Amino acid sequence: QVQLVESGGGLVQPGGSLRLSCAASGSIFSMYAMGWYRQAPGKQRELVASISIGISRNYADSVKGRFTIFRDNAKNTVYLQMNSLKPEDTAVYYCNEYPARLDYWGKGTLVTVSS
Repeated sequence: QVQLVESGGGLVQPGGSLRLSCAASGSIFSMYAMGWYRQAPGKQRELVASISIGISRNYADSVKGRFTIFRDNAKNTVYLQMNSLKPEDTAVYYCNEYPARLDYWGKGTLVTVSS
């Protein structure tokens, strides 16, 4: 049984920063590519960033230059560092494998960017 638990969301001012964490259990974490996804109200869930089992990373055009995905395999954790946040970044953020597996979606963590 795979469990992914997201944390680190909250309310932040435009231009501010947050770091999201995703703690994994029940799998061999280091063997899988991982991704961060988000879903804003009334919109489709989208891939924000992904990271391979090595060091390769990919980002959605909307977050390039502002967000960084990284992982600590010893801690079974993947992170998303979010800088220069904008109101349009407001969403529930989820982690999952990349490509995503339907059974692995958790509750996510809410990020609200507002003044």
